[in-house]
Amino acid sequence: MAVTPYLFFSGNCTEAFERYREILGGELQIMRNSDVPEADRMPGGGDFVMHASLTLPDGGLLLGSDDPTGDDGPKTGFAVSTSTPDIEAARTVHAALADGGTVSMPVTATFWSAGFGMCVDRFGVSWMVDVEHAKQ
Repeated sequence: MAVTPYLFFSGNCTEAFERYREILGGELQIMRNSDVPEADRMPGGGDFVMHASLTLPDGGLLLGSDDPTGDDGPKTGFAVSTSTPDIEAARTVHAALADGGTVSMPVTATFWSAGFGMCVDRFGVSWMVDVEHAKQ
């Protein structure tokens, strides 16, 4: 069984997912409201993102869409977690995600990892960046 984060945005899903592709790599697919048959479109019209899918290089998946209500309420009570192969990659990914956002915790060594950090990106999404544990 897999658990996959599904993020909601208020009109800037495309911008967010293009940024995540720049940082994390992978293949991005975006379906907009205008891409589907008219009878199957979401209410309210517009060209918002109905579904975005970022397939990451390691096979992971990040999903999302624009919220057609345009609520833009705070994204609280969760964080998207990503693991990197080493401390340099963790610092690079953390800095890129935090660009235009806020750093909650810089990437530092912890008792469980060679590096761990937290930030909120410019889209309001909380992230945790960790260094993978060495394979035994």
